[in-house]
Amino acid sequence: MTLSIWRYSHFLLALISSLFLIIASVSGVILAFEPISQAVQPYDVADIRNITLSETMDALNKTYEEVLELEVTTDDFVKASVITDEGNSETIYIHPNTAEKLGSVQKKTPFFSFMTSLHRSLFLKSTGRFFVGLVSLLLCLIAVTGIILIAKRQGGIKKWFTRVQESSFGERYHVILGRWMLIPLLIITVTGVYLSAEKFSLLPEARIEHDWDAVNKKIAETSSGSGPEIFSSLSLKEVRKLVFPFSEAPEDYYELALKDRELLVHQYTGEILSEIPYPFVQLASRWSLLLHTGEGSILWSLILLIASASILFFIYTGFAMTLKRRRKTKAVLPEWDKDECEYILLIGSETGNTYAFAKVFYKALVRAGKKVFLSSLNDYSTYAKAKHLIVFTATYGDGDAPANARLFEKRFAEIKPVNTLQFSVVGFGSTSYPNYCRFAIKVDGLLQGHPEFRSVMPLMKINDQSESAFKNWVKDWSTYSRTEIEPELPSISKKKNGKQPFKVVENSELNADDTFLLQLRVRKRTVFQSGDLINITPPGEEKERQYSIARIGDTIFLSVKKHALGKCSSYLSELAINQKIRAGISRNPDFHFPKNAPEVLLISNGTGIAPFLGMLNENKNKVPVQLYWGGRTENSFDIYRPYLEKAYDQSRISAYHLALSREGKKEYVQDILSQNKKQVVQSLERGGVIMICGSLTMQRSVLDLLENVAEEELQKPLSYFEDKGQLAMDCY
Repeated sequence: MTLSIWRYSHFLLALISSLFLIIASVSGVILAFEPISQAVQPYDVADIRNITLSETMDALNKTYEEVLELEVTTDDFVKASVITDEGNSETIYIHPNTAEKLGSVQKKTPFFSFMTSLHRSLFLKSTGRFFVGLVSLLLCLIAVTGIILIAKRQGGIKKWFTRVQESSFGERYHVILGRWMLIPLLIITVTGVYLSAEKFSLLPEARIEHDWDAVNKKIAETSSGSGPEIFSSLSLKEVRKLVFPFSEAPEDYYELALKDRELLVHQYTGEILSEIPYPFVQLASRWSLLLHTGEGSILWSLILLIASASILFFIYTGFAMTLKRRRKTKAVLPEWDKDECEYILLIGSETGNTYAFAKVFYKALVRAGKKVFLSSLNDYSTYAKAKHLIVFTATYGDGDAPANARLFEKRFAEIKPVNTLQFSVVGFGSTSYPNYCRFAIKVDGLLQGHPEFRSVMPLMKINDQSESAFKNWVKDWSTYSRTEIEPELPSISKKKNGKQPFKVVENSELNADDTFLLQLRVRKRTVFQSGDLINITPPGEEKERQYSIARIGDTIFLSVKKHALGKCSSYLSELAINQKIRAGISRNPDFHFPKNAPEVLLISNGTGIAPFLGMLNENKNKVPVQLYWGGRTENSFDIYRPYLEKAYDQSRISAYHLALSREGKKEYVQDILSQNKKQVVQSLERGGVIMICGSLTMQRSVLDLLENVAEEELQKPLSYFEDKGQLAMDCY
């Protein structure tokens, strides 16, 4: 079956049964406290494994006028129905050694009786029991489809407990809690269905029938004996219930119920008159009741409590995820027919996040005056006037296509394009999954291998929905396709970067390149690190500007080049010490200093060096680091030099290399990188990480060089190392 069938089945089952599930889960949480409250009563006073049944029987017979029956509860309490010397009939808890009364057996409290009736039948008697049984069955199916969905999401059962990558709290813990609670929920539902089937007599007959003729014959043939020896060989732990003989007549006998069988025992000789094992149906009923109610186990009762409460969490997060997905995937009403449009945007999205990026890109193209058609990969077709095909796609599970892209390969093979198209593919995924962007790679390969498609630029992989990576790709795509667009990135994420006040603690003078270092400090506690982005909106403007930051201590460093007509850079350059500005921090986890890399190469030009200044400060383990920086002159580097020299003195950087375009050899950063090609090769071979920050022009030149080095020296494409997390970029 396809993934969508499982997802829709999971959702529809939850939708149909949600009201009943809420009632059942709330009442289930409350009822889980009943066996706990019972288990903590002070009646478990001895280890019944070391006390024989005969010892307790002797104590009872000596203490009370008459004993009617004895029972060992699931909590290992011993209770007895007796007639006292005063002639009173009582059902009491006793000490198993002395038969001393420990307390009276209390009836179920009205509150728990009320909740039990609500839980079992909704106060509707047989009709209610039917609905509760049906809901138990539906919840069982929900759990089964949930298991299938989690297995597919994680890439198979073997990867059941691998890291969950969803970033939102609801989606993440819907999966995490589901992995742990699905087994308890299956037990609850299966036992609930079984108990309902038992109430409606849908199970085979399970009554025990003794051979009374044989019993009576044995009684008649028995003359004398030494007494019931079997009672001396049984510990109380093995006993469920013992019914004493009604009279002293030989025809009356003991009825002994053990865990797995029932016996009739002669009251004088101890001969076993009849012994019948319980049928499976009866044993299953007993175990179903114990597992469903938690009787006899505080631990299992707590698990049932958590599992019942988790149903409420699953209902809330499940519907929230569905609404979120529907909101994100809500179709953009086509303004033009597919055969009118020059730009075709096809989407493969599982959770709706990729759709959100696609709609931002779509709107940017429309604002630029372009005719755009947006649809899913499942709807791939011919496009009469199209010139550009752009594919945004996620990957699901173990490299599979998302639900709305599962038909693409078949349609692509069957449909012949009517014109030649330039194409670009953007893959969305997470490097934490082994098959990172696998489906995007497959789509890119299909298009690459078709004679009617021409690649505009290499496949782009975006890790963890990185908005900065997406923004960089848009800039590259605009350059390659000669289509100037400006996406409104804030609409991608529902979570806004909340503005807060920052105080200026230092603002350097402009250097020869009109570059300056700005130092800010935030008052309230804020989580950030080098490589994250600060979002600043200059006065009188609506558009945010982003700058990559360094963190040194609790201070934010950003390097800015002042442009003559630049509103934000001019505003920042004029800030005075102690002046306050409002800004927000965007996390950029793809561009943080690697924790486990054996070595790191930092490549930057101009103000792109800023985050690296903070990363060197974070290098407390003194991982070997080399920096390659490109600028105009030695003076251009002077504002950064003190930080590099301090890091060098502290052994947090091994060396730094400068490429000066206006002095000396007049070379660029890719030139000095080429001169140190051997070091690049060795670093990639050893698992080192290369980080690039600076202008897009520099990035393209460096990537061209790295691509050649990887293919010529290591016989592998650069994408191989990128997939292994050995390449990180943040360029502008």
